[in-house]
Amino acid sequence: MIFPPLLKSGDTVALIATARSVTRQGMEPAIRLLTSWGLQVAESSDLYASDNQFAGTDRQRAAGLQQALDDDNIKAILFARGGYGTVRIIDALDFTRFRKKPKWLIGFSDITVLHSHINQNTGIATLHAPLALTLPDAPESVQKQLYSILFSGIISTQQIEAHTLNRPGETTAELVGGNLSVLVSLGGSVSMLNTDEKILFIEDIGEYRYHLDRMMMFLKRSNKLQHLKGLIVGAMTDITDYSGYPVPFGKDAYEIIASHVEEFNYPVCYGFPAGHISGNYPLITGGTYRLCVNATHVELSANISV
Repeated sequence: MIFPPLLKSGDTVALIATARSVTRQGMEPAIRLLTSWGLQVAESSDLYASDNQFAGTDRQRAAGLQQALDDDNIKAILFARGGYGTVRIIDALDFTRFRKKPKWLIGFSDITVLHSHINQNTGIATLHAPLALTLPDAPESVQKQLYSILFSGIISTQQIEAHTLNRPGETTAELVGGNLSVLVSLGGSVSMLNTDEKILFIEDIGEYRYHLDRMMMFLKRSNKLQHLKGLIVGAMTDITDYSGYPVPFGKDAYEIIASHVEEFNYPVCYGFPAGHISGNYPLITGGTYRLCVNATHVELSANISV
């Protein structure tokens, strides 16, 4: 796995919107934070464009990201926000220059399209971490961890309490994944992950429970769960029953996932603090991690040198 170079004071970070539209006012807190880190912030010419719910047309969004990927003066890309739209431009992008001179791509949610595509097709690590819209409101510990990864390559160990559904075990492997709905939407395409012998991380928001069950069935039937080294289940935020049907599904989000992986033997942890929550702990997608799940706690530590 190839890791982009670390940042240093004076480097330029580009703000890029590949999904829903953003405003200058919405970006100002992130710009102030990045500036306080000693970084220069580049705002693409079409960053504040709007095409219905999108941040400009597909052509505008693709052009903005392509320019940032190709510009050697830009050392990292922080995506503005999620929502939906990145998959509409992924096939228009040329990663030739990016392969030669990688840079950190930072974001989550809809940005899972890029995490998955780049992991599968370039072997370059990316950062599943807060977006420009969410980073300023993240806990200081999350901001410090992102800063530490980007500027020093130091990745702190994350320890959380055990969940009753956890399956104990210990493994070391490459970590991949992101938003479950987005990962499933990539099925059958060149952007879909190979999960064999890897630790899979999944999170989601705003789905019905039967949708979650259907997505887990897709992963199982497409052999994405059978050969994992481990599974990390992050925040499953606002996963509810379908209000139009009177009979409840009968399981909560974690119980649904547990029912689909109960036949396998790898370690599984639930409730990892990453996803659509304020404490969205940064994870290097493509990085090698050691996952230890026992009766009292879960420990995730990086087994890499950035």
